[in-house]
Amino acid sequence: MSRISCFVILIGIIAMFGSCAEKKLQTRDFEEIKQSGELTIITLSSSTSYFIYKDEPMGYDYDLAKDFCDHYGLKLNVKVAENSTRLLEMLENGEGDLITSPISVQNELKDSILYCGLEQVSHQVLVQRTNKKDSMVTDVTQLIGKEVYIKHNTKYHKRLLNLDAELGNGIIIKDVEKDTVTVEDLIEMVAQKRIDYTVADEYIAKLNKTYYRNIDVSMALSFEQRSSWAVRKDTPELAKALDEWFADNSKTREYKSILKKYFELSKQPDFDANVLVNLPKGSVSLYDALFKKYAAVSGYDWHLLASVAYQESRFKPEVASWAGAVGLMGLMPRTAQVFGVSGDELKNPELSIKVGAELISKLDDMFAKVPDSEQRLKFILAAYNGGNGHVTDAQALARKYKDNPYVWDGHVEKYIELKSKPEYYNDSVCKNGYLRGSEVVKYVKQVTANRERFKSIETK
Repeated sequence: MSRISCFVILIGIIAMFGSCAEKKLQTRDFEEIKQSGELTIITLSSSTSYFIYKDEPMGYDYDLAKDFCDHYGLKLNVKVAENSTRLLEMLENGEGDLITSPISVQNELKDSILYCGLEQVSHQVLVQRTNKKDSMVTDVTQLIGKEVYIKHNTKYHKRLLNLDAELGNGIIIKDVEKDTVTVEDLIEMVAQKRIDYTVADEYIAKLNKTYYRNIDVSMALSFEQRSSWAVRKDTPELAKALDEWFADNSKTREYKSILKKYFELSKQPDFDANVLVNLPKGSVSLYDALFKKYAAVSGYDWHLLASVAYQESRFKPEVASWAGAVGLMGLMPRTAQVFGVSGDELKNPELSIKVGAELISKLDDMFAKVPDSEQRLKFILAAYNGGNGHVTDAQALARKYKDNPYVWDGHVEKYIELKSKPEYYNDSVCKNGYLRGSEVVKYVKQVTANRERFKSIETK
């Protein structure tokens, strides 16, 4: 090849890279975003920012971003980053318009990003139980001689080390180095009386308090820390629009309902001890005739339909969950629409049971490759509760780690639980991100146990 040809090729390569660099640097501010009709957020898959539950996108940050987009008639696109470092890299590369997982406010970042939109002011808190027999810690000095479990090499660990030094080295710091243990796992361990104390960010602790009613998260252990959404430095109009929208909407009912949804409403159904009393002999509810009517539609016995209804609503047709699931069978309005029933009709007991039975039948077809019928039922219940996408993710993880993707007990069940760990839900074989898998596993166990209990009631 001649020198001239090589020179021409070199110029072409330089031009190509130059055009790529130019394309990479091209950004769009809010006017261009509105013209395109779409806004792309970059977020983390987590219990607070963004997750998929019952096959619907959710999360505190996601819901607020969706509300902002709805206000401006924009379609919301979501891109998920593997970690906080990738959030900033993806924003810089122009892969999205807005980071909606809160970024700590740091002076060194202010040259490259604009903090805007949602601003959180939080602090680290002590997580402890509130049972009558537990002695509550009300002052940091009372931590002397106490065992506090903390995730290794985290900001919580560093804060506790500093606090321990301030108190003269009296706190017994139990440094948890196991990679698969998360802050939320430690909170659960406190609630289950496996450990007495841990430390978490206030907003994470408050969210988990909606799952565990026996924990207290009121005692602050650090100074306030600010974090915020962020955009690129060259999109000031988007930053301005977000700031103005939050200023105007932070007092609205919609905004407050989103806050309440994630940080106040209990995620556990209220147990009514009297729900199974004063019924005719052999009955489990007032709706047994309807469960029997639609049992054949589901492909299973009527006790299964009754057990799902009991777990979802305690047989209360007017109930709605924190996530928006409605009626006896705890169905999402969008799911019901697939079966020709509107959200307003889900409080009708018969329509709710009919759609619930049809959904179970559809899920039975979806997991038809699971040969054992009792094992398949557990796949169905997991998908009914958490969404079929998470179950297929868990099957993919089972394949990867040489477990059986068609057996629930001890196999796929294990990976459903592990989907609350970043190293698993960020795995390339997973498509649906974070899941509070322990709740799904608990749901499957409770529904199957109550199914057998209801069978025994009928035979008495």
